[in-house]
Amino acid sequence: MKLSIIIPFDKYEKFLDDCLQSIQDQNLEDFETLLVANEEATLPEEMEAYDISLRVITASAFSNTAMKRNIGLSNAQGKYVYFIDCDDYLMPGALQAMMDEADKLGADLVCGKRMLSWFSKSVYETMDDEMNIEQNEKNKDHDKIERFEEKEYTAANIGEMKTDYLLRARHGLRETSVLHILIRNDLIKQNNIRFNEEFNYYADAPFVVQLLRDSSDVFAYVPESVYVKRKHNDPINTPALSQIKDPEHKFDEFIQSHLYCTALVGPDTYIRCYVDTKILKYYTGYFARRMRRSEDDAWRTDRFKTMGQVLKMVNPELVNRTSYSRKLVQAALDQDEPKAQKLIARKLAVNKGKRMLKNKNLVFKHLYQHKYRNLPIEEDTIVFETFRGGSYADSPKYIYEYLAKHYPGKYNFVFVLNDKDEVLPYEGIIVKRFSRKYAYYLGVAKYFVFNVRAPLWFRKREGQVFVETWHGTPLKRLVFDQEEVTAASPTYKAQFFRQKQEWDYLIAANKFSSDIFRSCFMYDGPMLETGYPRNDLLYHPQRDKIAEDLKKELGIPLSKRTILYAPTWRDDEYYGNGAYKFKLKLDLEKMRDELGDEYVVILRTHYYIADVLDLTGLEGFAFNLSKYNDITEIYLMSDILITDYSSVFFDFGGLRRPMLFYTYDLDKYRDVLRGFYIDMEEELPGPLVYTTDEVIECIKNIKELEKTYSDRYDKFIDKFCAWEDGNASQRVVDAVFNGDTSHIDYVEQAEESTEQVLDDDPVDD
Repeated sequence: MKLSIIIPFDKYEKFLDDCLQSIQDQNLEDFETLLVANEEATLPEEMEAYDISLRVITASAFSNTAMKRNIGLSNAQGKYVYFIDCDDYLMPGALQAMMDEADKLGADLVCGKRMLSWFSKSVYETMDDEMNIEQNEKNKDHDKIERFEEKEYTAANIGEMKTDYLLRARHGLRETSVLHILIRNDLIKQNNIRFNEEFNYYADAPFVVQLLRDSSDVFAYVPESVYVKRKHNDPINTPALSQIKDPEHKFDEFIQSHLYCTALVGPDTYIRCYVDTKILKYYTGYFARRMRRSEDDAWRTDRFKTMGQVLKMVNPELVNRTSYSRKLVQAALDQDEPKAQKLIARKLAVNKGKRMLKNKNLVFKHLYQHKYRNLPIEEDTIVFETFRGGSYADSPKYIYEYLAKHYPGKYNFVFVLNDKDEVLPYEGIIVKRFSRKYAYYLGVAKYFVFNVRAPLWFRKREGQVFVETWHGTPLKRLVFDQEEVTAASPTYKAQFFRQKQEWDYLIAANKFSSDIFRSCFMYDGPMLETGYPRNDLLYHPQRDKIAEDLKKELGIPLSKRTILYAPTWRDDEYYGNGAYKFKLKLDLEKMRDELGDEYVVILRTHYYIADVLDLTGLEGFAFNLSKYNDITEIYLMSDILITDYSSVFFDFGGLRRPMLFYTYDLDKYRDVLRGFYIDMEEELPGPLVYTTDEVIECIKNIKELEKTYSDRYDKFIDKFCAWEDGNASQRVVDAVFNGDTSHIDYVEQAEESTEQVLDDDPVDD
């Protein structure tokens, strides 16, 4: 037997399929795959279909990863042993390249390159090289590949090379890993190398130290052999081991693992040198921050004492990086906690000051956290924010205007707008997002009415009230209903989980949305089943006159009918967080030639889209209103809607005007990127079209199309527009400000656990 692949498995079977598929894609011969699974684990139904010489070995219900790997080693028959985690996967040819190199050199250990991804195998493979590189630049893997690859190694220091790669280049003790190492099985057997089964979080490091200690200096690094280390984008429901918050046990085990590693090697070896360097970095980095910031006094008492005892065993010559490091280590050795606190406080203050000089917004954040949140709450102040200050629009606008009209002089209104030239009606004032005034009002306002989440650093005070209006009926799967987060913020789920805990009320446009929001947001607070205030305008008795006045103001011909094209963004096409790419797929020149005598086109891209549409040569036919504040007013001006996967059609449906769905990339969007809550082929009140020619043909026959989809449109309105009647703003105001509970849906409150929220401050950072 040439190779034994060992996979410890406990739960999260949805990840395992990718792992097994990637092993099959290696096209290996003479190998075995040992899946060591807890006796209560649920295995994928498709597992037996893989041609990977699979053998399932049952472990006890309480076995940890170290135990499972040891079971795998006891059963491994191959010349080489290889560990892969069940939530990771390999690129084609990765294992064969490593085995070829091992056979050629007779090496005990062969390593490849580990890349980092938040994505499943299918998504990762659809992304272009540039996008994958971008993700890895933003989210560095455990391996400092660039530093390792820049160093030149000769035959004389090849032993140093293996230690550099397997120990030094791994970030912290936790990321010292056995993953993506091809190991000669005789090396393990002859030296009786095993994982310490007492360790849950730090079992890998001692195993790697033993490999380095006992292996020959024949070592190979194969950069074309790629292992994809997958991060979990849902640390709330499916956390990886590294994402579980368990500071007390992690600290104790970290210390024990470090001591275990030091006991395995001599005090003067370079292996010991690297292990000691890691404990020093841990103490001066992560541990120091914990001492200063944690509410748990153990970091300043028992754990500080423990650190001092451990640091006594570190070679003093290693403590020479900076004056701060030397003094801080000496404070631990002397058990001088007050001195350590002063050093840490000064260091953190200097670092914060430097960041503030580069970014003045951090000054305002600091004022919010340490000054404004301690001021008295202003009981009559309401802050409104739409799309991060991007526009005066959406439901916050209509709630604001209702309050201003019906309660003049009662409230102080603050509207967050980034455009300094914006004119705000009524008596409200404008503040810019992330300005000093913005930070002030976040600290002291009684009420907040937002249609997106608040900043990550916002913490609602006792007595403050947060109304989340949201911004659409969901077609695309959202947050915790998404299998993948392929957008530019892969920590979206962890962030969302914390931020939604600030919400006191969430508005739903229809019963469908109310039910979905409970699931996708994991929300169990009061649901305002009122309809969307932003749609009140669509039911205004003078809506036709309003539309005519708007067209005159914008120079849109009254003599022609208006087509609105409103596409959304694609999750996997972006420049960065909140800035998405978009290439126009609709041939506007052909539409002008075919339809220009009767129609004009309004283009309205999603506010996330950063690309500017070039309409040169289409003047008088195409009008780009992507920057126009209020899309509800655009609906009134539009006779036909063309969209794709945007939620605009749920709102537009209230007008009962014809709609086309230009879904040229339906399969990818539905099956790879997002997935949908409804069956688009069966429930949409208009046809799915895939080419510009189909769009033109439908518009030419729009009357026939309306007849064809009349019954489906009736069902659509009943399901998604039944609550809309022009009075949603009033219902929201009555509920939030006047105590009317008639339109509030309550569920039994469950105590919410945050124990598994993404650990932003890993133990050995």
